[in-house]
Amino acid sequence: MNLQSEATPGTLREVEILLVEDNPGDVLLTKEALLEGKVRNRLHWARDGVEALAFLECKPPFIEAPYPDVIFLDLNLPRKSGHDVLNFIKSDPRFKRIPVVILTSSKAESDVLKSYDHFANCYVSKPVDLEKFMSVIQSINHFWLKVVTLPNETDET
Repeated sequence: MNLQSEATPGTLREVEILLVEDNPGDVLLTKEALLEGKVRNRLHWARDGVEALAFLECKPPFIEAPYPDVIFLDLNLPRKSGHDVLNFIKSDPRFKRIPVVILTSSKAESDVLKSYDHFANCYVSKPVDLEKFMSVIQSINHFWLKVVTLPNETDET
């Protein structure tokens, strides 16, 4: 599902973001926070790990899905866990360079360690407070979409 955000003038191209999240409320909050960040982006939503893999591999219903510039990945997902999705992404040469931001409610040390063991680029615990949640998303937005140079999908492996 494409949840396009407003574009800002002067940005060269839209950043393609894949949000893998089963909570529709968190999806809407993430979209709002990204809108406030004023970075041209297209937010795509996968509701679970199976949809995330279908998106990446351009399988139905995501046949024309773009290559994501960054992935925001929840760990506690139905059908296929975020850890399984992360392991798939980082072990596949087609996708291993895509930065993966773990964005989850889990604060368990075992989840943190397992995520970094599977080469997550960062691990962020979602705050339950609305203002703090918005602030966290805006911080992620600022760092990953304004500060960092993201790899281009056409870069040679």
